[in-house]
Parts: sequence; structure tokens; C-alpha cells
Amino acid sequence: MADIVVVGAHGKVAQLALPLLVAAGHSVFGVVRNPDQIPAVEDTGAHGMLADIEHHDTRGIANLLRGHKSVIWSAGAGGGDPRRTYAVDRDAAIRTMDAAASVGMKRFVMVSYFGAGPEHDTPPDSSFFPYAQAKSAADGHLALTNLSWTILRPSRLTDDDPTGKISVGADQSAGAVSRGNVAATIAATFDSPGTVGKIYEFNDGDVPIAEALAQGGWHPPSAEAVGPVPG
Repeated sequence: MADIVVVGAHGKVAQLALPLLVAAGHSVFGVVRNPDQIPAVEDTGAHGMLADIEHHDTRGIANLLRGHKSVIWSAGAGGGDPRRTYAVDRDAAIRTMDAAASVGMKRFVMVSYFGAGPEHDTPPDSSFFPYAQAKSAADGHLALTNLSWTILRPSRLTDDDPTGKISVGADQSAGAVSRGNVAATIAATFDSPGTVGKIYEFNDGDVPIAEALAQGGWHPPSAEAVGPVPG
């Protein structure tokens, strides 16, 4: 079973993923920046870890991750402030990847968004542009590392009941996917070694998650095909 650190453990998707990971027998550690959020993490059966990743340098994050084996990045600034979006969704994510590699961690699962990448079509004058740029840059950096990575790119998130079934494929249009299905997909990646080095864009669909992960996803031809890397 895996030893997993979940960054952004109080988020809606992470709160659904934590108990699934615990139930699967993994040792799970949920990172939050607010001490008031620790009980919610521990109520899932995970262990709470207090750290404000946004304001930790790479060495500080490395100290937090040392001794663990895997990372799930499910954190985000939540939009609204472009400065914080770049600080969290790009910069802190990249520092976490570098920290993970520096302490010998192997597995890194990134929760991104459907459409991320160097050819994302978000116009610069859109309020969504900083998020699109930040997530695309983080995805691109992850592909340059030696980590055993998986990038999950779910469509628009809903609070619909999870069905345990998704539709994977870059040939489909962005639609919607329940947070419960995203959480189940995150958990399933740890039982699916074939997901390493692959990107999954997905909606709610008709294929059981484990089967969809086994059959779908794509290996980028190069790191540059994943997303822009900031200079």
C-alpha cells in the first residue's frame, strides 16, 4: 500500500478522496494551512499535517515530505486573485514537485483541469487566464521531472452523485464530472501502475473508472506537449 501526502486536503475533491484512499489501506496524510481544518481531515481516517505550502520554500516543503512516498496535488488558490493563483497553482506546485524529487519520492498525481496545456484556448483578457496559465505551467514542469507522474484533467466539477463511471479521451469535448467521480479516479490511480506518465482528460461517462484508466489516457510525445514551463 502507498504512503500518500495529499496537498490541499480540505478541498471538496480531496475530502471525498481521503476516505477512499484510507479504505484502500493506504497511509494518508492530509496537508492543510488552517489548524481548524485538521479535524475534518482526521475525521476521514487520514492524518492531519499543518503547513502553508504557499509560503514554504522548496527546502521547507522537502522537510514536510521527507519520509513519505507519494504526493497528490489537489490544492488551489480558488481563483479571484491572479497573484495568488500563480503563487499557489503554479509556483507552490512546482516547488512541491522539486521538493518531492529531492527527497526521493516517486509518485506524484496532479489534479489539473480539462483543456490545460500549451494550446489552451483561454484568451488573455479572461478572468480564467491566470488559472489556465498556472495549471499548464505546473503540468509542463511535472513532465520534466523524474517522478512517476499522472496528470488528471477533469471537466467542470459538479456535486452530482458519483457513478463510478467516466469517459476518457482527448477527442471529446469538455463537459462535466462529479467531484465524487474525480475522487474515485484519484484513488484508482494508485491501483493502476499503467497510469504513470499519462494524462487523462475525462467527463462523467459509461466506462467503469478502473477500466477507463486502463484503456484511456495518453503519453505526451514530449514535456513541451504537456504545458509551458515558466522561464
